[in-house]
Amino acid sequence: MSLGRRKSQRQQELFVPTQELPKTPRHVFYERLNRLLAEHNFDTFLEELCTPYYTAVSGRPGVPPGVYFRMLLIGYFEGLDSQRGIAWRCADSFSLREFLGFKITEATPDHSSLTRIRQRLPLSVHNQVFTFVLKIASEELSLIGLDIGVDSTMIEANAAMKSIVRKETGEDWKEYLKRLMIEAGEIEEDD
Repeated sequence: MSLGRRKSQRQQELFVPTQELPKTPRHVFYERLNRLLAEHNFDTFLEELCTPYYTAVSGRPGVPPGVYFRMLLIGYFEGLDSQRGIAWRCADSFSLREFLGFKITEATPDHSSLTRIRQRLPLSVHNQVFTFVLKIASEELSLIGLDIGVDSTMIEANAAMKSIVRKETGEDWKEYLKRLMIEAGEIEEDD
């Protein structure tokens, strides 16, 4: 009997029924956030806000603004420091695909698409969008104040949306976005 050798490449499945794909639990945070965004016509707001920055006649349809900004929110909430990381995480997660509105069989946007959209939209649009999201969260989730009292001890509230900062860097969402733009060479550090 001869020595069996492992084949370096396996042939990919030709057809995989969706029933055979693994089922994962839904991500409660993103599910609730998506519901709140839908209730406040987030996608319509974004499309109206971003229309002046797109041409109506040339090229293929771009990534919807709602998908782009949801991907930025994912990057911020999950501590992802690069657009490649954001794109990879969104492509890899069933629950994030659902948050973005993509079917299992659809490809999510590539990091280069995120770069082009970010270059197209000015910082003022990003500010308006993040302010809109924080306003929704503070109204709907009853987020008031920066501190809560427990047994007469002041501690930072986990749910204080206006004061959310990244644990690793201490950045708020404006600093996070600005750092991404500086690292990509799109703005100078003084801007």
